[in-house]
Amino acid sequence: MNLTGNTFFVITIVLVVIAVLLPLLFWSRLRGPAVVRGAGRLVMVLFAQATAVLVVFVAVNNANGLYDSWDDLLGTSNHVNTAVDLGPSGTGGRQISSLPKMRQKFEKVDDPTLGSGLRRTKLKGGISGVEGEVYVWLPPQYDDPAYRSKQFPVVELLSGFPGSSRSWFRAMKAQSRIQPLIESGKVAPFILVSPRTMLLGASDHGYANIPGTVNADSWLTVDVRKMVADNFRVSLNADSWAIAGYSAGGHGAAKLALAHPDRYRAAVSLSGYNDPASEKDSITGSDPELRRENDVLNILKSAGKPPRVSLLATGEGVDGYLPGVALQRAAKAPTRVEVRKTTGGHLTRVWGKELPYVFEWLTRQMHLQGMNQDQSRGEAGGQAQGRYEAGVLDGLEEEPQSAAALLE
Repeated sequence: MNLTGNTFFVITIVLVVIAVLLPLLFWSRLRGPAVVRGAGRLVMVLFAQATAVLVVFVAVNNANGLYDSWDDLLGTSNHVNTAVDLGPSGTGGRQISSLPKMRQKFEKVDDPTLGSGLRRTKLKGGISGVEGEVYVWLPPQYDDPAYRSKQFPVVELLSGFPGSSRSWFRAMKAQSRIQPLIESGKVAPFILVSPRTMLLGASDHGYANIPGTVNADSWLTVDVRKMVADNFRVSLNADSWAIAGYSAGGHGAAKLALAHPDRYRAAVSLSGYNDPASEKDSITGSDPELRRENDVLNILKSAGKPPRVSLLATGEGVDGYLPGVALQRAAKAPTRVEVRKTTGGHLTRVWGKELPYVFEWLTRQMHLQGMNQDQSRGEAGGQAQGRYEAGVLDGLEEEPQSAAALLE
C-alpha cells in the first residue's frame, strides 16, 4: 500500500475512530480476573495512542513530503547502482556535450495533490550510476506556437533530508504559486525539474561524489541536466540553469552552484547550512576531510577565482540566515550573495510562501525580464529578449520537441 496515498490516510483515520469506540463500548464490559480486565484496557489505551501517532505522522508526511515510500521510511531504499571515481569534474574525464543522448518517455502525473501539468520519468544515470525518478513541470509557453523555436531556462529543485522529489509540488505548491506570476510577466517561464535526492536510505549523501558510495553530485549536475537538455528545449549553458533547495537541499544548491559555476548561474538556499555536519545523518559531515571539502563557505573561500554565481540565502538566525551572512561577507565579485530574513520556522509552508520572491529574484539575476512577453508583439519584443546574453531564446539547431511527444 502506498505510504503517501489517500487510501492509507483514510485507513489510519478509520483506525483512530475504532480506537476511540473500543473503550467506549467495552471498557466496563470486560469480564474475567482483574489482571485480564486490566490487560485488555491497557491494550485499548496503547492502541488508541498508536493510531493517534500514526495518523499525525501520515498527515505531517503528506503535508511536508518527507518520505515517498515504505523503503524510504524504513531506510532500506538504495538508488545507487555503481559509484566509480569520476574525478574532480564528476564526469570521469568525459565532456558532457559528447555524452550519448538520453531520450526519455514521460508519464503524466495523475495526482490532484501535486497540482497540474506534472510529468515523471525514471532515469538511469549513465555517468553517476544513480537511478531515480525525475519530475518535470513545463510552463504554459512551452507548447505555445510563438515559442516553438525558443529555449527555456531551468530551475533544478532539491528537497531536504528526509525529503521527497514531490515536496516542491505537494507541500510547497511551486507551479501554482509561480504560474500567475509567469502570466503577469513578473517571472520568466522556467521549467521546473525535481529529481530524487534520497539515494541512500537513512544516510544523507551531502550532495557529494564519494567513490564507492554514491555520486550524488554527478547525478544532479551531469545526468539530470543532460537528460533535461536532451528531451526539452533547453541549453546546457550555465546561464540557462539555476538550482534551489530547502534545508539539506539548500546546502546542496549552494554547494553545487559554487562548485560548478560552469553549470549553474544562480542558486537559492532556503534555510540551508554551510557545514555538512549540521545534518546528523550526513556522510560528508562525519568525515573530517569530506566535511572540509563540502563546507559551502570553504568552497567559496578556496575557489581559484570567485565563481560567477548569484546566491540567495534565506532563513531565521542560525537556520539559514547567519550562514548566508557568512557567505555574503566572504563573497567577492563576480560572486553575489543576497540574504533574506524569514520568520515562522523550518517548515515547508514558510518556504512555499517565499517562492514568489525567489522566482522574481531568479528572473532578475538571470536577466530574463521580458522573456515571457507575447511573441506576436513583433521586432521590438524580439530585440528586448535578444538582450539575454546566454542565448536561452536562441533558435534551435534541430527540430524542437513538443511536450506531447515525450509522453507515453
